[in-house]
Amino acid sequence: MKTMFLLLVLFVSLTFVPAQTRGSEGFFETSDHIQLKYKVSGTGETCIYVPGGPGQGYPSFELMGGNKLEKNMQMVYMDQRGSGESGKSDDYHLDKMVQDVEELRQHLKLDKVFLLAHSFGGIIAVNYAKKYPQHTRGLILANVTLHFLNDESVKEQIDYGNSLLQTKSKTVSGDSLASELSKISSALRKKRIGYKFLTEDIETIKKMDTIDALHPRIIDFGMAVISKPKEYPEYYADYAPMTKNIDVPVLIITGKKDKAVGTQHYKTFQFPKQRVVAINGGHLLYYEKNKEFVDTVSGFVKNLK
Repeated sequence: MKTMFLLLVLFVSLTFVPAQTRGSEGFFETSDHIQLKYKVSGTGETCIYVPGGPGQGYPSFELMGGNKLEKNMQMVYMDQRGSGESGKSDDYHLDKMVQDVEELRQHLKLDKVFLLAHSFGGIIAVNYAKKYPQHTRGLILANVTLHFLNDESVKEQIDYGNSLLQTKSKTVSGDSLASELSKISSALRKKRIGYKFLTEDIETIKKMDTIDALHPRIIDFGMAVISKPKEYPEYYADYAPMTKNIDVPVLIITGKKDKAVGTQHYKTFQFPKQRVVAINGGHLLYYEKNKEFVDTVSGFVKNLK
């Protein structure tokens, strides 16, 4: 399952940002006394970036093309609790992750916001929008999953893995899916091509690893979700049906070759006001198709002014 390690980006955009938040960097303390790292940079509409993974820090997104959004948007990057440079916690439940985003919004004195999520972050973003519609102007969902490790996406990964291994696919279903994917992932790692779930170019992964190595980083949140599914079952629930009740403008960006969350998963989303943009690329569109990604996001936000 480690080859499925998902990436999340959460953006929040706003029409006005208090001057004291511009160009700042530091920590703020949550109501349950967890120190969360954040950074504010850029000009224009405000965007809170909440990494995916689960448990990915924000620098790789920022330094691999996310900062190109700063030309027209005020970016707020945040490491989630138990991730990156933020503090550890005894509680990584979904309601806490959602509340952390809300408390950052309050800390920065923001009002209505866009949320842009990447990968696993979609789960946090849609739950924020459901709980705080009065502060959600819109959602930007890039390569997201709203049902972590769902059967259809796993089946697509198994088929893709077999094609890379030049092995004939066999019929697998139910409880056998996870073990079959794990076996295929192990074989891919031995051949040093496990990265292909995320990207076709190994240089992309090398760049991400280099950036991650530059910063202190913990992965407690990600390990908790992956290793304790019975303790954190909410991260494995299907949130796609809930989308029909989230009545805000939504931009869905999907990769035509995205094997990390699946190329068809976005079709289960039912937002009343959604727009879908399919880009000819994989899971890391913000880097490998940066101009198209930035233009799509910026155009969406600009048209909602």
